[in-house]
Amino acid sequence: MITDDRWSKFKITADVDTDVRSVYEAWATPEGLETWFLRKADFFAIAGRQRETHEFIKKEDTYSWYWHGYDDTTVENGQILEANGSDFVKFTFTGGTVVSISITCKLGVVIVELTQENIPEESDPEKNLYVQCQLGWTFYLANLKSVMEGGKDLRNKRKDLFSNFK
Repeated sequence: MITDDRWSKFKITADVDTDVRSVYEAWATPEGLETWFLRKADFFAIAGRQRETHEFIKKEDTYSWYWHGYDDTTVENGQILEANGSDFVKFTFTGGTVVSISITCKLGVVIVELTQENIPEESDPEKNLYVQCQLGWTFYLANLKSVMEGGKDLRNKRKDLFSNFK
């Protein structure tokens, strides 16, 4: 039997007019993630100590992430699999998937490459992580670019606007 793994992994990229260190801080500190991605990002060291907002995450940290538009009952919990301190972060994500962030500089432009893999096959379109996550990450990478280049934060931070859609 031949397996079709085209739907178990995707890769998207964004270019950001800044430096590699700034983009890494945006991915690898609670404060950084809260500027463009999350309402609240809590990271915990192996010993259980919560990381400070400006402190870099480390391999084996666990996290609890909270989004704008949702209350604290909607939370994503996971673990940092790698964080090299300069240009690479890898973490577990929803549905048992794994997300890798690679940050490089090419021709004076910072390139953020996001890969999500181990996406489970799903017959229910509403639960299709391949589509839902790819849409979500595309938006958030656009927001990262906007925020880091001095533009607007594109997130909707008003929970009341979506209360009728749940």
